[in-house]
Formats: sequence, structure tokens, C-alpha cells
Amino acid sequence: MRLIVDGKPISFDEGDNLLIAMLKADEHPTGGGCLCMGGDCSHCLATVDGVSYVRTCQVKARPGMVIERHPDDGYPPLPLDDDVDIEVHAHNKFCDVVVIGTGESGTAEIVKAQSAGKSVISLDTKDGQEAVGIYDGPLVIARTSEGMWHINVNDEVVVATGTAEIHPVAPGSHLAGIVTSRAATELAHGGVSLGKVVAIGTPPVNVETEPVEGEIVRFEGDSKVEAVVVKNEAGEETRIACDTVSVGLGYHPRNALYRMGNGLPVRVVGDAALESDIPKCPAAGIVCPCSHVSVDDLNYTWDSGFQEMELVKRSTLAGTGTCQGSVCLPYLRSFLLDKGKELQPSFTARPVTKQLTMGEIAAGAHHHPTMRTALDGEHRALGAQMERSGGWWRPWTYGNSMEEYWAVREGVSIMDVSTLGKMIIQGPDVLPLLERLYPTQVATIKNGRSRYVLLLNERGYIMDDGLICKDSDNQYYLTFTSGGSSHSEMWVRDWSSSWGYDVRMLNVTSTFGAINLTGPLSNKLLAKAGVTEPPKFIRHKNVTIAGVECRILRLSFTGELSYELHYPVEDSVKLWRALMEMGQEFGIKPHGLETLLTLRLEKGHIIVGQDTDFDTTARRAHHDWMVNLKKEEAFIGRHSVIRTNRIELDKMLVGFEMDGEPPIEGAVVWHNDEYAGYITSTGYSHVLGKAVMMGWLYYMDGELPEKVTIDDRPAMRVPTPFYDKEATRARAK
Repeated sequence: MRLIVDGKPISFDEGDNLLIAMLKADEHPTGGGCLCMGGDCSHCLATVDGVSYVRTCQVKARPGMVIERHPDDGYPPLPLDDDVDIEVHAHNKFCDVVVIGTGESGTAEIVKAQSAGKSVISLDTKDGQEAVGIYDGPLVIARTSEGMWHINVNDEVVVATGTAEIHPVAPGSHLAGIVTSRAATELAHGGVSLGKVVAIGTPPVNVETEPVEGEIVRFEGDSKVEAVVVKNEAGEETRIACDTVSVGLGYHPRNALYRMGNGLPVRVVGDAALESDIPKCPAAGIVCPCSHVSVDDLNYTWDSGFQEMELVKRSTLAGTGTCQGSVCLPYLRSFLLDKGKELQPSFTARPVTKQLTMGEIAAGAHHHPTMRTALDGEHRALGAQMERSGGWWRPWTYGNSMEEYWAVREGVSIMDVSTLGKMIIQGPDVLPLLERLYPTQVATIKNGRSRYVLLLNERGYIMDDGLICKDSDNQYYLTFTSGGSSHSEMWVRDWSSSWGYDVRMLNVTSTFGAINLTGPLSNKLLAKAGVTEPPKFIRHKNVTIAGVECRILRLSFTGELSYELHYPVEDSVKLWRALMEMGQEFGIKPHGLETLLTLRLEKGHIIVGQDTDFDTTARRAHHDWMVNLKKEEAFIGRHSVIRTNRIELDKMLVGFEMDGEPPIEGAVVWHNDEYAGYITSTGYSHVLGKAVMMGWLYYMDGELPEKVTIDDRPAMRVPTPFYDKEATRARAK
């Protein structure tokens, strides 16, 4: 039976694990370092059948397996899709008790739980069931030969994982031929030739050794151990030539799973519950082989003022590598004890304890498909660069955003806005429902009229925005944002049900398409299409365009003359192509999100979720004109709005201008070297010839600063909108 190591076939015997098979063939997985055979260190890691960070001591050898060593300088390459089966199944399991570890103490816990009539699931690495994390629930995640187990536990998790052996820290500890006492026993039993073995500390069982007393000073050799140097209590050094050094320096509990279950019903038993042996503070050598942290690094960290366990961990990265502190933690505690004369507790343990593949991490999780509008094929045929936005694939640009921009500002353009949330709501109680949902006077909206509205939550914060369009006394047409449509529908339905209103709702987001026709020449295109009397601003009506029945809404997000055409989705391609064909004489061009975001920013129009935050009130966002506190009907969030209106403002959503290229969204706003806010939207205004931004600005000494610094450049706070402040273009006839 043979397997492949770095392209070279080697033989192995029945029952061998990969590490034993490789050592028999004189092929060390990593080139050196103390081997423990317990899955506790990083010295036997390799890429196995395309999966990296595999502990070769934990995997049985099988014919044809392909093992590749990790590179000495850097990370192993990510596998190609063809190299490894990335699909991993998740299995949801349920029980009263999970016992991790089936040694003597674990087995006793299994018997105890079963005798009490409880259902038990046991996990043990030697059986191919490796617990890697404990989460709130508690939920135990385990990697098994059949996939990932997600175990939901009713009562408790029992950790019975035993102890790991302490590794040596001394110059030369990176050499091959160093093993723990337990590992020496297992390797010899597996048929690995150890040569002359020197045993320091507790000797291995059933292995012929030369016992040596004293403190390890260093290991000598080129790539493999040739001798070990020890010193006695008098400081006298002795050099002992050997082929293998067995070290039995003590034990520390494998209690990471217990520590990550802090505050959960997780109990530790057996040797895993013991206190750790604390080795002598090392004078030199590598303390954390995973992150190559030396004793010198620890001294530098201590001298820099990082003198607590959690700070040492973060400063040096010791304990964050492959073994998650199993090797270095006893020495970190020893070092801090020696320096501070106080034994500090172990650092916090967090899932996962072992490296997982992306497939194992994603097991049980399913990506919700990104929706496509009925015009998706048209966009791609026109060369659109598609991006995900609001849960949909949408055109970002059709290749020349400058041409798209000026088509809107000076000519005519169309955009697919089918992603907008759309709902028909009707019934005898529709008006009182809407009055309580929205902070505006809905009763004053006349038939054929529309109103731009906010949705507030109970705390008075902005949740979404859109339109209310009145069809009749018993029927309205509502719109929501693309990203907020699902939540807004839930909001309307839940409140209607809670209040017991007699209404019927139909979500038509996916059954109605929508095209925005915008630009100064929009009326000319509509006239060519037979619509000679389009609706006035913030009105709507039903029309027929190219044989397609449309609800046409007059509004403007771009700041120019604009109409939204809402129509049966099956007519999407027909209407789009008709508009493109009729608009040729006017230089029509479609525009994407990149252009739209610049256009709306120039007009100071907000995007809920981008320009708003979790605590955005209408007042803070300059939208308090949309909240009617004088209406008789109480609306959701009214009491919170009244309360917060009494509080002095601490920040406002404002506009900024600056010369040159715009900073990135999220850029920090500074005033006199003090943090003053951040940018939510940014872009370069072609029509103004400068960068324009919106962002949150904090009051300084009771006032909003006018001059600020963004991206190390001066900027000015200015009122919005930046462009067409009187809105004459959007309201053009």
C-alpha cells in the first residue's frame, strides 16, 4: 500500500496513520519540532488531498492519498475547485448530554447520563469525531467523517479531553527527532525507528532509553537532533549524543472547549479538570512555534507595557495560531509569573479549536440567490457591469458613466428600478391603518396624488422611505426601498394584524416591473409614445405606452424631470426596447447605479441604510418636515419623536463640499484635530466641478462646524441640495 508525499510514492502498513507512515520513510511533515501524536501541536501539519492544516497524526493512511508539505515561508495555497470536494453536509442532531472524550472519565459520564434516562452523544477524535467549538445554546460543532455535526444540547456538555504534554522551549527545539514521552511510545509501537533515545523527565513506556537528569539547555544538530545539552543544579553542562530526545516535562489540561463554554452549561471532568503544570520560565528559544514568537519577543512585549495575558496574546499573536495555545500557553503563564510574580489565568478560548475548510465552516448555511429583474438579459446584452445591490443584480454602469450622467442632466435616460418594493393595499380600514403607520396626514392625499413618506419604528428612528399613492378611498399603492421592501412588508402586515384592521395586501414587487424615465427630454419621448398629458409632479395616472398598460408616477430621485413607469413584469422587455427605440432621436442612454448615486447625491436625497444609522431621527436628517405631530391619529414612533425633540441636538446629517477627488465613504470628519463625524455618501459632481458629500457632523461647543478636515484636506459644510436648489428642473413642465 502506498501514498504520495510531494510527488514521491512511499509505502505504509495497515493501521498506520500518516505521520507514522511518513516517519518510517524518513519524511518529516514539517521538517522538525517536537511531535506529540496527540493533535496538540503544529509540527505534523500537511496538506492532505487538497486540504491544508491537516494533523497527520490524527488521520489513518489510505492508498493513493496525496500529501504535500506546507511551504517554509508563507501559507499553503488555497485549493482550486477541482482539487478538493468543497461540498460538506451538515447534520443537525439533538440530545440531552454531549460527552467530548471517551477515556475513563468520559465513559463514566456516559454511563451516568444514560442511567439517568438521558440521551447522549459522545465524541472522540480517535473515532473520527472531533469537537471544534461550543456556542451559545449550547451548540456543539464537530467535524466527522460524514460531515459536520451541529449538536443541539438540552442539558449539558461534558468535556473529558484529558491532558496534553508540555513541549520543550530551548534553542534547537525546531530540530527533527524531538518527541514527547507519549509520542515516543506510540511511534515505537508503530514501527518507527527511534535510534538511540535520551529521555528527559518522565520516560516513555516500553521504549529503551538513556535517562538523563537536568534542565535542557539546547538541542544540537543540523536538521535533526544529534545531541542534547543539559545542566545540573550547579550549572554544569553535559552533552549527550543521541538520535531522539524524549521529553516528559509535565502536562496541561486540554480545556479549551471548556473555557470557550464559559457561562454555558459546560462541565469539565477527569484530567482535563486538573491544574496545569507550570514549566520553568525559558531563557531562550521559540515559545509559540505557530506564530514564531520567541522569548526575546516576550521580553520586548513586557518592556513595552503589555503585561497581562490577553495583551501579550494580542501583541505577539502567541496562542492565535494553529494549535490555539496548546503548546505556548504553559510558557506564557510561566513567563508572566516570572516577570510579575503572579500566576495569571489562561487567555480566553474561542471557537474554533482546529482549522476548518471553508466547506466545513459553510456546512448547513445556504446562500440566498441574488434576484434578477426581468430586464437582466437586456442589461447584460448592452454590456452592463452587474453588481449586487439590495438583494438584486443591478447594472452598475453600461461602460461610460460620464455619458450616462450627461444623458440624465441634458437629454433623456432610462433605468431599471423594478427592484423597488411595491404593494397594493385595500379595504375598509386602509386609511386608519396608514394613518397609524406613517407620520404624515394620509387623509389629505387626493385621488391620483402621491406623497413621499417615512416609515418610523417605535423609537422614532427612520426605518424606510417611499411613496403613498392614492387610487381611491379604499385602495392605495405603496412603494418601499429595494433593500427594505421585505422588512417593510412584514412591518405593515404585522401591525395590521395586531390592530385587527380589515385590509388586504398584495406584494407586487416581483410581479410589477418599473422603469425610470428621466431627463429634460422625457416629455418629448413620452409625447412620441402617445402620452401628451403626463401627470404633474407628485401625481400618478394610468397610461398605455407601446401597448403596455402602465401606472406612471411623477417624482424625481435624479433631480431632473422624471417618471416611474410601473407595469406587468411580463411586458418588461417589450417596454424597455420600445423606449430605447423611440428615444434614439433624443440620444437616449440607459444609466446604472453609479450614475444614479451621483445624481441623487447632488440633490441631497438620502438612501436609508447608507445615510441613515440605527439612531437616525427625521430631525437629525433634516426630514422633520415629513413628521406631522399635529395630526390627530397617533402614529408609530410619535411619543419617541416628541421626547427626542426635547433633547438638544448632538449631530446632524449635513452636506460638505471640497475641491479635487472625493474621499471614500466612511472617511472621518475632523475639526481642530477632534473627531467630528464621518462621511456616508461621496461623489464628484460633474455639473458643479467639485466633490460633494453627505455625512454625520457632531455639534462642537453648541454649533455645527463650518470648516472641517476630511482626508487631510479642507472641506466646507454647505446646505443641501448641492444642485438646483429651487428644484425647478425636477418640477419642470
